[in-house]
Amino acid sequence: MNTIAIKKVSLSDLEPLQSICKTTFVETFADLNTPENIENYLHENFSVAQLSSEINNPNSDFYLAFSESEPIGYLKINFKDAQTEDITDNSLEIQRIYVAQAFHGKKMGQLLLDNVFTIAKQTAIDYIWLGVWEENHRAIQFYTKNGFEVFDKHLFILGDDEQTDLLMRFKL
Repeated sequence: MNTIAIKKVSLSDLEPLQSICKTTFVETFADLNTPENIENYLHENFSVAQLSSEINNPNSDFYLAFSESEPIGYLKINFKDAQTEDITDNSLEIQRIYVAQAFHGKKMGQLLLDNVFTIAKQTAIDYIWLGVWEENHRAIQFYTKNGFEVFDKHLFILGDDEQTDLLMRFKL
């Protein structure tokens, strides 16, 4: 197994971040959504301007996972007003956690999630929470195995498709 490194993202990492964001989103959702909705999402959420803005937000952090020098996954977490829902002041949101398909089943998602647990403990967070598409059974199973519980749901709009995300949380 190659050595895996997890690195906090800065603007100098924009190109590999954008690449892994697009690749993993397409791998995860293209088979279940229209090409137009996927393309619109990629354009709106993974443009240089959008990613730069998110990297520069002091209440958001991205982390890239590398195998050798190749990006294989990433994580985006939000604190305070950067969170996509007003859950609680002392929570951390996992907005995105994705791993390239070639690395599924190789504990890469677990490494990224363990990184979140470490950050949460260092910052004295009460809850970690996330939204996961109700049709993403693999992800739901992964989070459930790691002690997350469903506590609510919200609407996620992908182009012209209204989808339901389950909101899951882990109490520290």
